[in-house]
Amino acid sequence: MLLKDKHCVITGGAGSIGLATARTFLEEGAKLTLIDLRQADLDKAVDALGNSDRVLTVAADVGDEAATKAYVEAAVARFGQIDVLFSNAGNFGTVAPIEDYPTETFDSVLRVHVRGAFLAAKNVVPHMPDGGSIVITSSVAGTRGDPGVYGYITAKHAQVGLMRVLSKELAARRIRVNSVHPGPISNDFQQNVEDDLSGVIGRDATEFFDQQIPLGRHGTADEVAQAVLYLASDKASFTTGAMLMVDGGMSV
Repeated sequence: MLLKDKHCVITGGAGSIGLATARTFLEEGAKLTLIDLRQADLDKAVDALGNSDRVLTVAADVGDEAATKAYVEAAVARFGQIDVLFSNAGNFGTVAPIEDYPTETFDSVLRVHVRGAFLAAKNVVPHMPDGGSIVITSSVAGTRGDPGVYGYITAKHAQVGLMRVLSKELAARRIRVNSVHPGPISNDFQQNVEDDLSGVIGRDATEFFDQQIPLGRHGTADEVAQAVLYLASDKASFTTGAMLMVDGGMSV
């Protein structure tokens, strides 16, 4: 098993990609700490996984420094050193012209994606052994621009910068840091994005995206999870500072 007895922390652990990755990691022998904003969502995730003896859940706001320190301390107290950090928590915001885009929404999106990933790394790295792995969920949006998507696209580009700085700094300890870049994924998060965007562009946004994807379809959370597993495991022992696209060719 690729992650046998490894302790993996997953933020956004109750969402579609987080839960699919948690299931994949468990199948590969990992112990998990799942972080999400609401305990009720985490409880549902544990029920879906059906393996609570190897799963710790902590409800926390990933953009809050004290809450981040607390969830890391709880994780270490339960399972010891942290071998893998999957920084996956995210929110979308809205789509609007620059003059109408709410500043508080912009701040909120960057707080979760960028500050959240920064705080996770800041607090986890002191508890990570040499040779560990950090994976950050960015997006195909981290490689392109689309009208009106100010918070989300800016945040996803910023995560790439964070990943690159971490990969250089932590290379001396053989800690690999990479980002994974999903394209449109069939889940509730993406559907909410497309419902919002449909009204802006005046056409069905799901069809609009599929026409931009060379493989002609949305991806699945399980397909993203397999990419994260590769980056988290020793299969990617010489991969760091990389942007792994899981977007059906959308960024080509």
